[in-house]
Amino acid sequence: MGNLLETKNLTVEYKSLNKKDESVLAVNNVSFSIRDGEIYALAGESGCGKSTIAKAITKLVKPKSGEILFCGEDIYLQTNEKRKIYPKEVQMIFQNPYSSLNPKMKIGDILKEPLDINTKYSNNRKKSIIKNILEEVGLSERVLELYPHEFSGGQRQRIAIARALVLNPKLIIADEPVSALDASIQAQIINLLKELKTMKNLTILFISHDLNVIRYLADRVGIMYFGKLIEENYTETIFRHPKEEYTKTLLYSAPILK
Repeated sequence: MGNLLETKNLTVEYKSLNKKDESVLAVNNVSFSIRDGEIYALAGESGCGKSTIAKAITKLVKPKSGEILFCGEDIYLQTNEKRKIYPKEVQMIFQNPYSSLNPKMKIGDILKEPLDINTKYSNNRKKSIIKNILEEVGLSERVLELYPHEFSGGQRQRIAIARALVLNPKLIIADEPVSALDASIQAQIINLLKELKTMKNLTILFISHDLNVIRYLADRVGIMYFGKLIEENYTETIFRHPKEEYTKTLLYSAPILK
């Protein structure tokens, strides 16, 4: 099993809001790899740099230094053709299903838009792809004529997952995809992600502060602390035999749920 994604000494800074000439180090020299077909989780408290890494991978922020390799190539040194293909191969599921969908667009248009922008498929093929994706996430075709406000949070997140899958990407980045949902709905979405991973052999970067979710879902885990990756291992090894004191504190402070 080869590496689909790899970061090498990734460093990201943000400009300080208080002082013009100062920067805030959000990600500090982080290196990890995600194997093809696995779920790799980044865990840690809010503000530790998890989401900034996701933004760097999706080119929403540019790193100060380091490399991000996708299929062995640096995403910031790709040819023009590869740069056009990359957004199709890496898709993101955002935290808040209430703000990630355009309230003025029907669901059918939301799901069709990525296909319109990134492919030259016929309308019939686009309809077929959307129909199949809706079935996979547990929704019917009747949703296509409705607007986002007509759905619950869990249904909206299913739509967001469908939108992420519609281009058949190689990598899904799920940034706290269940933290804004009720506990009962969280379980449904987590199980859906697990089923989709098996069904479609997805590779997922799962970002969360919820250690119970990570233990259930992830194959391997990286622990973030103040912008650094301080520990990394297989999920059960991390939970049973943590090495770093911060990891132990993080695990001991989490409620144990079944």
